[in-house]
Amino acid sequence: MRGTLATGTVVLVILGIGNHLWWLAAVVLLYLYATHGRGSPGTAPPGTTPPAGSGAPPDSYRAYRERRDRQARWERRYRRERPREAWQERGGSTK
Repeated sequence: MRGTLATGTVVLVILGIGNHLWWLAAVVLLYLYATHGRGSPGTAPPGTTPPAGSGAPPDSYRAYRERRDRQARWERRYRRERPREAWQERGGSTK
């Protein structure tokens, strides 16, 4: 799709040297592709799940809460296992 779009845009720009309506057609083509041609960026085909580390938006509030709780558990574990480093991160100073 991108190759066809690029080729069509180049052809319209070349034709636009003599007629400015072709420039307008190239702009309209790029606008339509940007708004409708790519599909929404967050959609995936049915039955597929995004990778865990992809940074995709949460599917539901439950998934968000699970990630938030997992992160909180890791942070508590880090503070428990490395109290000095955690204390320094919170603004403490070493003497």
